[in-house]
Amino acid sequence: MSTTVAMIPCEDVPQHPDFRSLLSLANVSVDLRYATPDNFVGRDVYGGMDCMWLRREAADAVEKAAAWLASHRPGYTLRVLDALRPQRVQEVLWNELAGTPLTMYLANPERGSIHSFGMAVDLTIIDPQGMEVDMGTGFDEMTLSSHPEYEVEHLAQGLLTAAHLTERGWLRAAMRQAGFHGISTEWWHFDFGDRVAVRRDLPRVL
Repeated sequence: MSTTVAMIPCEDVPQHPDFRSLLSLANVSVDLRYATPDNFVGRDVYGGMDCMWLRREAADAVEKAAAWLASHRPGYTLRVLDALRPQRVQEVLWNELAGTPLTMYLANPERGSIHSFGMAVDLTIIDPQGMEVDMGTGFDEMTLSSHPEYEVEHLAQGLLTAAHLTERGWLRAAMRQAGFHGISTEWWHFDFGDRVAVRRDLPRVL
């Protein structure tokens, strides 16, 4: 069986028919944190690469999630914090955390992050005043309080409030009805499609 991994250079994505720009999505704002110093490594790791893209099926689903949220909670919108994350960037992030327990928050680049296929997205919710809602922890805050799997315990212990869980619930509801799946360790991360099939069938963006 061939083990060759199909690749698309990031620079070719804007001309690729299978990808859609985040800037074309209705009711969605974009603030790619890895294109700024406002992330856990404290610097721009995209280095001028255009990463405002998802595969078309995932991008369409984000737009569907935003429409659902707008209809069920008028005035609230989605904000994308990370989307397409090229393989070379995943390697940089992995190397930053190598040898620490924090690698649990990243997919090993050898296996491939779903972000690197354009099929994962990180988001939060924006309130009617244009502010990010309080989710109890920040984006990329690598603590147990960010883990959906511990929310009930953290509510009981007073580490999270009912308001935090309500906001996370709105985000989860919007994304799930559009076909996304959350993960147990990050309230902001959602995959579109089956991870095994994505890694098996789709090209990775280098």
